[in-house]
Amino acid sequence: MSYRSHPSDTKSMPGGIPYIISNEAAERFSFYGMKAALAIFLANYLGVLGGESMSETKATAYVSFFNSAVYLTPLLGALLADILWGKYNTIVRLSVVYCLGHLSLAFMGVGGIVQFWLLGGLGLIALGAGGIKPCVSAHVGDQFGKNNQHLLTKVFNIFYLSINFGAVISNLSIPWILKWYGPHWAFGIPGVLMALATFAFWLGRNKFIHVPPHGEAFFDELKSRDGLTAIGKLVPLFLFVAVFWCLFDQTASSLVFQAEKMDRNVFGIEVLPSQIQAANPFLILVLIPIFTWIIYPGVNKLVPLTPLRKIGMGLFLMTISFSVISLAQEAIDRGETPSVWWQLLAYLIFTTAEILVSIVCLEFAYTQSPRKMKSFVMGIYLLSVFAGNALTGVINLYIEIPSITLSEKSTHHDGFDQKKGTEDDLSFADDKIISPAQATLAEAAAEIETYYDKEEALPTTEVGNGTLNQLKDPWGNPLRYTLISNEKARISSDGPDQTHLTKWDLGIILSAKKSKKEEENTWLNREKQRQGKMSTGAKEDKDQTFKLDYYAGGQTKLEGAAYFWFFTKLMLATSLIFIPFACVYKTKTYMQQ
Repeated sequence: MSYRSHPSDTKSMPGGIPYIISNEAAERFSFYGMKAALAIFLANYLGVLGGESMSETKATAYVSFFNSAVYLTPLLGALLADILWGKYNTIVRLSVVYCLGHLSLAFMGVGGIVQFWLLGGLGLIALGAGGIKPCVSAHVGDQFGKNNQHLLTKVFNIFYLSINFGAVISNLSIPWILKWYGPHWAFGIPGVLMALATFAFWLGRNKFIHVPPHGEAFFDELKSRDGLTAIGKLVPLFLFVAVFWCLFDQTASSLVFQAEKMDRNVFGIEVLPSQIQAANPFLILVLIPIFTWIIYPGVNKLVPLTPLRKIGMGLFLMTISFSVISLAQEAIDRGETPSVWWQLLAYLIFTTAEILVSIVCLEFAYTQSPRKMKSFVMGIYLLSVFAGNALTGVINLYIEIPSITLSEKSTHHDGFDQKKGTEDDLSFADDKIISPAQATLAEAAAEIETYYDKEEALPTTEVGNGTLNQLKDPWGNPLRYTLISNEKARISSDGPDQTHLTKWDLGIILSAKKSKKEEENTWLNREKQRQGKMSTGAKEDKDQTFKLDYYAGGQTKLEGAAYFWFFTKLMLATSLIFIPFACVYKTKTYMQQ
């Protein structure tokens, strides 16, 4: 069957747009729902399905690397669309791959190794979701010709609204489903929505403009002066935007873990940490109409609001938003429980930044790319998200300190000197690390417990170190005390290598006991009860104030407020360097004939 391949002369909205918009809403529900649950799943749920649960740092790295993969595969999808299949066929075929990925995640822990289902599912989703990304946005632009291109900005804003309409619902519902009904439903429901999205897109096949693949003509345009010039100008721009995504996409990882330590009362409702992410798509729904019909027209009457000026403002706003997050984390580091409204304020600021950066870049990448390589340039733009998330992942892996592990057949480790029978040997018994520092660490924990019983709060880092200043580890070094939150602290020894922040650090994480009444019927606790795993870490005395988790290594070199301030400074430097770049950039627009 043949389809129309050129836009009509109409000045009105193209007929295929509603099908693309409905497809995008369902597809984004699918993706953001799965992503909203992923970090919490890796940190808390993976262990009960047969895998090994991750630390917050490692979970942040894994989520970042998954996001990187999602935004690396767009280049493959773009090449398939521009050279071989065309955009429509690429979207439909890779959507099937996408659905299989969700199916694989829904089957984690059933009939096989959980890591197989997890990695297979995430890999298929990365291929499917990433592969269709440049094609969908370029497919939107293909529906327009010269006579109705004035509607393009409005349609890209509506397109972004559809993305966030699906995201706000999934960000609220999927974490709740994960908590009460478990990962099979939490990952299965997004798969059903992805299947519906594919069906909705197929229904519009006779309404779309199907720009055919360009074959060898793509390579001719790619090698042309226009093609090389366009890419040469856009790639540096996208590198600036990569740092924006390095910060922004931590909403699904480090900001979730920060929200766990905050007062999450919002209008009298206790929200889940993962549900805070819903603030971003909700604010998008509110702010896009305000920007489209009020702010942009108003500002344009005073000064031309070019795409590069919008992007520059967005980069600076991202710096401000992470400053707010850093200040909130400083309060957590002091043992306070700041309101989650601090995070919501940051969400308001960086959602505004997203409108100025992400939407503008989508349209700018389309208009600045030659006609036969629209999807390819969209794919290059999406590599900025890949680069940003890869940077986050690499940083989180770099700052994670390796832990000392024992083989399944051994409960003994020869220690730092690698000699058996010496004073630094380690062993594993009663679900905890036994080390030469054991007695001193236990004495220190008792000191902190006494302080807690008297003051009804954990000591600050400074007070705790003062309380323990008389205690030395077996190698003559003072113990270190760090307040992590109002309910958690760490006591550590520099270990036999006598060097701080290495895998030989020995210590205890003290977690103040909390009432589990609210959590009794969650899926995770029901599953732990079924498997006999309700108590993790050290065996607890009923009269003990804290749960004590002994460790050897496995901590992080950059934590708390220092972590967030690092990214804030990185964003500020990027914003300042962007200014001279934007001043010399020359634009050139290409539209379909």
